[in-house]
Amino acid sequence: MTGSTTNEYASKAPEPIKNEQYCRLPAHALLPSGAPDYLRLILTSKVYDLITETPLLFAQGLSKKLGNEIWLKREDLQKEVFSFKIRGAFNFMAHLSEEERWKGVITCSAGNHAQGVALSGTTLNIPCTIVMPLATPAIKVQAVQRLGAKVILHGVDFDEAKSECARLTEAHGLIFVPPYDDPLVIAGQGTVGLEIMKQCPRSDTLDGIFASIGGGGLVSGIAEYVKRIASPKTKIIGVETVDADAMARSLEKGERVTLNEVGAFSDGTAVRLVGEEPFRICQALLDDIVKVDNDEICAAIKDVFEEARSVTEPAGALALAGLKRYIQDNNLVGSGKRFVAVVSGANMNFSRLRFVAERADLGEGREALLGVEMAEKPGSFKSLIEVLHPRAVTEFAYRYASQPDAHIFVSFLLASPANRTQEIAEILAGVEKLGMKADDISDNEMAKSHARYMVGGRSEVPNERLFRFIFPERPGALRRFLRGLRVDWNISLFHYRNHGADVGKILAAIQVPPEENEQFQDYLDNLKYEYVEETDNEVYKRFLR
Repeated sequence: MTGSTTNEYASKAPEPIKNEQYCRLPAHALLPSGAPDYLRLILTSKVYDLITETPLLFAQGLSKKLGNEIWLKREDLQKEVFSFKIRGAFNFMAHLSEEERWKGVITCSAGNHAQGVALSGTTLNIPCTIVMPLATPAIKVQAVQRLGAKVILHGVDFDEAKSECARLTEAHGLIFVPPYDDPLVIAGQGTVGLEIMKQCPRSDTLDGIFASIGGGGLVSGIAEYVKRIASPKTKIIGVETVDADAMARSLEKGERVTLNEVGAFSDGTAVRLVGEEPFRICQALLDDIVKVDNDEICAAIKDVFEEARSVTEPAGALALAGLKRYIQDNNLVGSGKRFVAVVSGANMNFSRLRFVAERADLGEGREALLGVEMAEKPGSFKSLIEVLHPRAVTEFAYRYASQPDAHIFVSFLLASPANRTQEIAEILAGVEKLGMKADDISDNEMAKSHARYMVGGRSEVPNERLFRFIFPERPGALRRFLRGLRVDWNISLFHYRNHGADVGKILAAIQVPPEENEQFQDYLDNLKYEYVEETDNEVYKRFLR
């Protein structure tokens, strides 16, 4: 699906769903088919009672580098909330009746939607209650409280908080403010598309608009406006992460698919099930979906910073990462096409900046990681560096191991990222001519997240199995991991490094006798933490075993 040049989805008009959400709409806002008249809803949206238009920035550096005309829609500049989410929340709440306003509203969110609801409530004088998980970072709780909402901390994860939110909604007769699955929310977010078409020169010649997909409200609203009246030929392209691609899977299957796990780095789009109404719209109007990984998102965050001196959150840079991937996959570098990417938010946790800085060059294709095996003799290092010269070495790790061969971890910046494959192949060939063995490990997640910080200690441990775990970043997560382990299953290696995300990445080796593998599998299943076994990973064998 990535990089398709044909319209895979926009083949028919949306079929209306008999949705109770439509009952909130006035009769004149419904089409003869019974579906919402999104053009009318977008044009009459009440968002401008609170917000002003955000700028559309011409990305001069990116345009030159990619050989295309690139524009950035700066939703990260929304006052006070720094996210497009205020559009949908305010439009929904502004349409509430006086009785509904008096009772108050409630929602469940630990992110941008919570701040949008809180600010809307303060502006409209509507009492707001926000339910958040207990482990929600204090900075997010304080941001919502500062905007005037009451915060209830409940549950160890989002699912438990959501259940409590549903209970309170029913018990107190409150109005639930949905983050994306509602026509009024979609229409509010659709005003982003209206502004793009108004602000962009020769907007009818835009080749594509890229928007991130979580629940699907933003891309649906943009598609409804652009496809219906502004520029039907302009492609609307959604962007998801490779580990949170609920919309892509749903469109492929023809029905909504619930993901078992979602990657948490782009937490603003980490949705297991897309909205019913956004799915209906995307089935008919979305042209394509592009998937990107975390490294590509980090590179896009760096791009936005270099263009605008602004630091976006991962979800905020997702659309730009997808735009770059689309250009590469379709060989459009230098094609002179015109694209817009929606920079959707800037609520970045400061502690994540280290991870972003470390991975941006990898995502840009500028940095390469090699594992090198060489003879343990004088002059070997110098010979290796001569092959890499004049490239800048960013990391070099080695420890004498009293063995015939030395194992080196080295990273460096490439001279020409555009010719990455060829350049790395030439370096590998040059290393092999010296009688050394080298492998490109730039795409090895275990190497990038753990091994590069642990190189230098090797040990032969009997019955050792290696795993990468994803722990929730909350008190008790490690304790839960340890309590389930039998005392005779020894932990022989453990590495954790805070990445500033809502989950932690752990590398752990455990000694498990082969005859006890079945019992150990039961432990892993009951633990219910996401994991990947890395016992056969070449980086582990070379540097740590």
